[in-house]
Amino acid sequence: MPTYAQNDNTDWSWSGFVDAYYGYDFSKPVSGDRPGFLYNHSRHNEFNVNLALLRMKAKYDEAYAHIGIMAGTYAQSNLSAEPATYQHLYEAYAGIQINSKTALEVGLFGSHIGWESAISKDNWTLSRSMAAENSPYYLSGVKATYALSDRWTFAAVVCNGWQRIHRSSKNVTPAMGTQIVYKPSDRLTINYSTFIGNDRADSTRQWRYFDNTYAIWQVNSKLGITAGVDFGAEQKSRGSSQYYTWLTWAIITRYVLNDMWSVSVRAEQFMDKNQVIVSTGTAHGFQTAGLSANLDYAFTKQSVFRIEGRRLQSRDAIFSGDKSNLSVLSSLAISF
Repeated sequence: MPTYAQNDNTDWSWSGFVDAYYGYDFSKPVSGDRPGFLYNHSRHNEFNVNLALLRMKAKYDEAYAHIGIMAGTYAQSNLSAEPATYQHLYEAYAGIQINSKTALEVGLFGSHIGWESAISKDNWTLSRSMAAENSPYYLSGVKATYALSDRWTFAAVVCNGWQRIHRSSKNVTPAMGTQIVYKPSDRLTINYSTFIGNDRADSTRQWRYFDNTYAIWQVNSKLGITAGVDFGAEQKSRGSSQYYTWLTWAIITRYVLNDMWSVSVRAEQFMDKNQVIVSTGTAHGFQTAGLSANLDYAFTKQSVFRIEGRRLQSRDAIFSGDKSNLSVLSSLAISF
């Protein structure tokens, strides 16, 4: 990441990332689109770019600003509900380091939920888990972070809603979230995040409560394990004491063979029979399990080629008339 110091004591830096891919879905979707609950690498049988990202950062004393501009099928799929003005914004926020322990950020920033991001190179698996794809990648609001010690970090968020940059004029209720990160050692990270909000018009408000818990354990220099579980509940109707619920979990194991080669396997399941998060229009809703395995080859620390096979099995025939789905995905990702 090149850094440039200006005469006004402002430090400027920039970085970038490109994830080019080819994927083949054996369900052969006529539209060329992968299943609607997958927002990354979402095109079938074509060479494309999932994410091309250019980021700029500025720092002046204790104040800083970050902006990221993006393009690719990830932006097309995941931000399709946003106004066109915002669909190429990866991040855009300003912050201030109030003291050595406390920071305040305002704008569009990465979500505090989950162990994966849209930058595939930073994830253990090439594709995202169903849990990651169907919880917020980004939030728009204000975030306060407090580092109590090297082991404990706390954060609180007030935002426009469940992955929303543009808040509807019919919904004036802010959403809230919290995060607790505990690192008892350099090898173990435990995270607990929450979200509380309403994703509908105020006239039909249905409160949503969501918990995200995960642990990342680096067993040794070669073996790592990530395990996570999400639980959500949403009111059946405005003012109701009854809730629709959903549950999802994932376990990922990664093994580093040497400086260049590594392998990862993942088991996962998403249970949303009432279709709160994923709408299928079928009798049993979205109840899907999956297995995947990927092989990675790192040319350098900044570039990696990956190939992954993934099988999904659903209770209903949601994959072009089938209950199962098999896909192969390959990617060349470079950061600079």
